[in-house]
Amino acid sequence: MTPSEAALVVLNTELTCRDGLEEEESGKNLQRKCLAIITRVTLAKVNCCFLIIAALSTCVFAFSIVLPEKKATIEHRMNAVCPANWIGFGNKCFYFSEDARNWTFSQTFCASLEASLAQFETMEELKFLKRYKGSSDHWIGLSRESLRHIWKWTDSTEYNISIAIRGVGECAYLNEMGVSSASIYTDRKWICSKPNSYSNSCQST
Repeated sequence: MTPSEAALVVLNTELTCRDGLEEEESGKNLQRKCLAIITRVTLAKVNCCFLIIAALSTCVFAFSIVLPEKKATIEHRMNAVCPANWIGFGNKCFYFSEDARNWTFSQTFCASLEASLAQFETMEELKFLKRYKGSSDHWIGLSRESLRHIWKWTDSTEYNISIAIRGVGECAYLNEMGVSSASIYTDRKWICSKPNSYSNSCQST
């Protein structure tokens, strides 16, 4: 091999090495750039996830404190409005008996609880009483002296609601059909009613 050819071979080798080194360096630079971009994106996502988790944890903690307090407040108000075993509806409390007795006993029982046999003043109250009493018949606070007399509530006010009272008895009760009547001596369950304690406190102020 002549000196010229040898020099040419060395030159080609140097050029090849340089190209290889430049490509390797370029590849490393590209890897660094990609790694930097991926690192920035990944860190941003991680930081975002941490922020979301922290916010959710704060909300859960806040609800865990607030909700029991609200529940306790609601239960306190319910207990303050109607006594135990009474059901509140509107501005009244209602008691639905489990025993069955005649109309007179039922009224006396209600009076012992500072109440009276139930009186409904609106169709909404009547619907509530019919729905809540279930399938059993329940005495209410309506009675009359005979067929020739008008129906009156236990406070002596006249019955002026358009719902007809079926039957020929002297005392009224609720059944699945509506309002019916039977003899005063018939045994049935009963419903007591009285104003709730909130209504009483408002009336006294």
